[in-house]
Amino acid sequence: MKICGFMKTTLLDYPGHVACTIFTGGCNLRCPFCHNSELLDQDLPSEYSEEEIFAFLEKRKMLLEGVVISGGEPTLQRDLADFARCIKEATGLDIKLDTNGTDPATLRAMIEEGLVDFVSMDIKSGPSGYMKAAGLPEEASERILSRVRESMDILRNGSLPYEFRTTVVDGIHVRKDFEELGPFIEGCGRYYLQCYKESDMVLDLEAGFGSPSKEELLEYAELVRPYVGSVELRGID
Repeated sequence: MKICGFMKTTLLDYPGHVACTIFTGGCNLRCPFCHNSELLDQDLPSEYSEEEIFAFLEKRKMLLEGVVISGGEPTLQRDLADFARCIKEATGLDIKLDTNGTDPATLRAMIEEGLVDFVSMDIKSGPSGYMKAAGLPEEASERILSRVRESMDILRNGSLPYEFRTTVVDGIHVRKDFEELGPFIEGCGRYYLQCYKESDMVLDLEAGFGSPSKEELLEYAELVRPYVGSVELRGID
């Protein structure tokens, strides 16, 4: 596993759990508003060894309730399943996977083997704005959206707890995106609108992205609400 970041304790990343968060290196998307842009390069060296992580988990397993595997995009790691299996066998801790949903085969395999207990899947935008939000050329749209749809179906048709979430960015998203997004994620049990926060780690610092207002987020939430079980806001006072 290419482990490029490690947060020893978090009360936010895994709802209802005291957890630690492992950040893998490399991502196949280039979202211009990404706040983990230092983790995007596939050639990044590991900052932590698996042995260091397992030593920490062994020491803290009685205090922790879960492990979050985030990124970057964790499903790019070829040994992700082996790593999660070792965590389960060594500690019994719950595992939350953060993913962009572009590798449905890995997602399905990990769920079927019981290697993940909760999935948080990023939904970048409605279909017509997806490539803009993902930072990819339009010719990639059919390929990316078909994989995202398959991952959504795996989660919607299964029994594993999950959530869909969208980071809403002033400069990327407009009302039309959420008019499309509701039907796109129809049947989702829990959906979160996350407010973009300015950061000097954003991939495209020159774009001038901003945070949407609470009123805008509430408007977008109402557009999606008829299609999902619940809609909530995150990162807004």
